[in-house]
Amino acid sequence: MPSPLEKTVAIVTGASSGIGEATARELAALGASVAVVARRADRLDTVVATIEAAGGTAFAVAADIGDRAQAEAVVQTVLDRFGRLDVLVNNAGLMLLGTVLDQDVEEWERMISVNQKGLLYLTKAALPHLLAAAEDDLRGVADIVNVSSIAGREAYPQFGVYSMTKFGVQGFTSALRQEVTQKHVRVGVLEPGAVATELVSRNNQAVQDQLAASDAENIPERLQPEDIAESIAYMVTRPRRSSIAELWAMPTSQA
Repeated sequence: MPSPLEKTVAIVTGASSGIGEATARELAALGASVAVVARRADRLDTVVATIEAAGGTAFAVAADIGDRAQAEAVVQTVLDRFGRLDVLVNNAGLMLLGTVLDQDVEEWERMISVNQKGLLYLTKAALPHLLAAAEDDLRGVADIVNVSSIAGREAYPQFGVYSMTKFGVQGFTSALRQEVTQKHVRVGVLEPGAVATELVSRNNQAVQDQLAASDAENIPERLQPEDIAESIAYMVTRPRRSSIAELWAMPTSQA
């Protein structure tokens, strides 16, 4: 029996660790050739080696997707190598926390650059090729999955600008879905709760300690990156007739 994603090509951003790495491994195991994208080239090489050791196909594309030219080059590199694109997982993101009064504006700009501009640039560059894939005989469908957050559904103190970026992802996803779903490009958003990744580690130690104390009390068991990867795989392996518009994935203790 053929693998669900056999002969397809996928791009996964933020793939050097956490959800992105787990998603790349999951899609490769399902038969996709996966382009893993992030800034840390050495980490990407490790991800590729892991996928290839398991019998999958992957290659690394080191890029800062917040830069439009680099984001567009990612898509062109994939097309030059494989000639097609079937799945785009916009996972790259930064979560830098602080009050509106005290947080450094540079941190806001970094989040907007990656969480919103990077997603927009990749999607814009990829969309014509996803539309083409949806018209051919391989699957007759293509997929975009945008990874948002519970903070894109609910706002919390110190999450103001991060939430702004993720609420924006929600709106963009909904609008794009209405534009292209009838052409069989499925566009879905996935909103994880607390996941055990490096996301929090980009914050200063005081913020990390505060979140750790809160989680210890309220979320004793976080989700693992593999849990989210399985959810993404579910979204992109549905039959052509089925589109998952929104998936909210939470730790049981947080839900």
